Amino acid sequence: MTTTGMYPVSIKGVVIRDGAVLLLRNDREEWELPGGRLELGETPEECVTREIIEETSWPVRTGPILDAWPYHITVARKTVLIVTYGCYPDTEAEPVLSHEHAEIALVPVDAVEALRMPEGYKRSIATWSARRHTPAA
Repeated sequence: MTTTGMYPVSIKGVVIRDGAVLLLRNDREEWELPGGRLELGETPEECVTREIIEETSWPVRTGPILDAWPYHITVARKTVLIVTYGCYPDTEAEPVLSHEHAEIALVPVDAVEALRMPEGYKRSIATWSARRHTPAA
């Protein structure tokens, strides 16, 4: 089997607590959602939970898939399939920065649009924020 034309998959989580979304700043000076590469034998839900704990020390419960899109990382000259999940935080602790990122922050959802961040992440944050504030039918 050849890998020509196949994308690596990155599973990201949108975690909102008290009106602020959990974000990480990467080495490209962009803000991004916590998450990472899907490992062999792992479900996307297991991946996003594991990655968020590794990158922020926050345990979460995984909710619904929010979005999926191919993201071309210009400086790396590669395209990654990004899949985002809404996640529920299971902690009141402050997030802890791992060695993988330059900065960690809880950013008010209404301030996200002004950040240097891929549009797909902004769309996922807006979607999860709206869903969390919509009463169940």
